[in-house]
Amino acid sequence: MIDRPEPWEPGSGPAVADKRYAPATERNRDAIVAVLRDQLPSSGLVLEVASGSGEHAVHFAVAFPSLDWQPSDPDPAALASIAAWRAEADLSNLRSPIRLDATGEWPNAQADAIVCINMIHIAPWQATLGLLKGAGEALSPGGLLYLYGPYARAGVDTAPSNLAFDVSLKARDPRWGLRSVEDVVAAADAQGLGLDRLVDMPANNLSLLFRKGWL
Repeated sequence: MIDRPEPWEPGSGPAVADKRYAPATERNRDAIVAVLRDQLPSSGLVLEVASGSGEHAVHFAVAFPSLDWQPSDPDPAALASIAAWRAEADLSNLRSPIRLDATGEWPNAQADAIVCINMIHIAPWQATLGLLKGAGEALSPGGLLYLYGPYARAGVDTAPSNLAFDVSLKARDPRWGLRSVEDVVAAADAQGLGLDRLVDMPANNLSLLFRKGWL
């Protein structure tokens, strides 16, 4: 099973009209925290690109209380959901969401780390290029860019469930689909971001960790 981009479901609690629930979040959030725990800086600002429902932002802000977490998304419905989850959590280190479209101009973003979960395969390739360009400009030397999701890898058999997922994504939008690790790494290199490590994750997903200036 992989973290498919399922339709959001209504949440519960305050601001129920805006709050959304993404089932994949509960399945992957703790595995992601386990990878990030030894990779994020001890303090500073983490920019999350394509925060979606906002559930990851809340979970990570709780897991890393010494870090300021900045959620973002280009979608007004997502921004409203993030704001609703943030209001309910009432965490001092979780900032108000900002509108950020990876393909456009980034709002004077400077970050100690950038996290992007399950975006690359459900967006045009141009969004990946924009994400990498923005990260290359926003991160300080040695800063972390963390990507999570399903990928294809040269010389590694792609799981049948991932192949089926790729077909379903392209049926929804021909610009979507699983990206190859090699293509992402090459595009990241062009922005001064070197692949530090690759981590196999549950449900046929991968974590890709890049560092600015590590080529």
